[in-house]
Amino acid sequence: MEITKRLLFLDDIRYPIEAYHYTKQDIFLRKDWHIVRNYEQFVNRILEKGLPEMISFDHDLADQHYLKPNSQEFVEKTGYDCAKWLVEYCMDNYLDLPKFYCHSMNPVGKENIESLLKNFKNY
Repeated sequence: MEITKRLLFLDDIRYPIEAYHYTKQDIFLRKDWHIVRNYEQFVNRILEKGLPEMISFDHDLADQHYLKPNSQEFVEKTGYDCAKWLVEYCMDNYLDLPKFYCHSMNPVGKENIESLLKNFKNY
């Protein structure tokens, strides 16, 4: 029987140990992270396995073709889109938000994710 990994790490390229190097958060030293690389993997993992104990978010989930030409609209879904989906999922299923951390190096994206999740948690 597989032991379900209770930590979810959302990042298109990094691994948890790499996040430890710049965050110095000991949680990233744990070995039981399940890594998802994009929005679809994030949603599918939660739908299949349920909410994890904790989620760590990256914001930028694709570097190439990031913005549509002449617009601020993202082509690829971001960590913020994952956070919005998570809030909706928790509301629809009457679930508490899991613990969360944002290891993104994008300061604006990080602030957007943290603000959304903190506001929902306080709601």
